[in-house]
Amino acid sequence: MEEKDLEYVGFWARVGATLIDSALILAITFPLLLAFYGTAYLDSEKTVEGPADFILSYVFPLVAVILFWCYKQATPGKMAVRAKIVDAKTGGAPSVGKCIVRYFAYILSAIPLCLGYIWVAFDPKKQAWHDKIAGTVVVRSKKKDTEVKFE
Repeated sequence: MEEKDLEYVGFWARVGATLIDSALILAITFPLLLAFYGTAYLDSEKTVEGPADFILSYVFPLVAVILFWCYKQATPGKMAVRAKIVDAKTGGAPSVGKCIVRYFAYILSAIPLCLGYIWVAFDPKKQAWHDKIAGTVVVRSKKKDTEVKFE
């Protein structure tokens, strides 16, 4: 697909994708966390309840998201909105390094009242701060009936 056939994915589509991804991660991790820690987990004030909590709440999402970005150029949420992540300069798949940088740059997008995410609504290329830091953009086909190939 040529560049002229693509558009940058805007704020609300990306919010929708994030909600889908968050629901999927929660549907996987929450029952497992309850199995490990019981309902006391819900009342805990600890940031990390134990090793299983750390793995399920932090390591699993990190690994899952980066693997999806590396192998599909999108998470399930982005696939649902027909979006994919590409290298901003080449339009090709982002490198593993860019995917890792992009994931950890989410923290910088979130810190100042989520301004880095809101930035998508005002940026000409619809880049959040984590996209700018990693050198990525999120795109999809301009034609509604054309599927973006997830390689």
